[in-house]
Amino acid sequence: MAKKNEQQDNKKQSEKVDFQNPIDPDKITENPHNLPYAHNTGSAVVKPEDEGKLKGKAMNAMEHQTDMQLDQLYKQMQLLADQAKGLQQRKQISEKIYDAEMRFEPLINHTYHLYLKKNENYVLSLIAPEQWGRSGDQFEFIATVRLLADHTWDIIEKSEQADL
Repeated sequence: MAKKNEQQDNKKQSEKVDFQNPIDPDKITENPHNLPYAHNTGSAVVKPEDEGKLKGKAMNAMEHQTDMQLDQLYKQMQLLADQAKGLQQRKQISEKIYDAEMRFEPLINHTYHLYLKKNENYVLSLIAPEQWGRSGDQFEFIATVRLLADHTWDIIEKSEQADL
């Protein structure tokens, strides 16, 4: 019986040795996922991409995004510049008002009117330009202002001839 088993083992070994793989070893790989092409008939189609096309799309996206961000920064800068200009105007009108003649104590959040007299002195008044009547010829209207809580003056309306 041992001889019979030995003969069968020899026969199996000779069958194993006789088998030759029909696939060329140069055309197989241990890592088929690294191949630049589909490795079997059921695989997804792999097409090479045009690098120039990919880079062009990426450059267009990058330019669009940076242009949007630059535009946003420009708008923010413009807003800050406008706010700075407004503060400068408030400062200038406040200096003129505090140098002006006023015969009352101005109250916060009340509206007043700044005029220039014929003698080149400023005067702050409670009387609006349309309320003067005949005596209004003595004054040149400069601006309508409101006293803010920080004791600066907000320009509500100003004369086009006024140089603020």
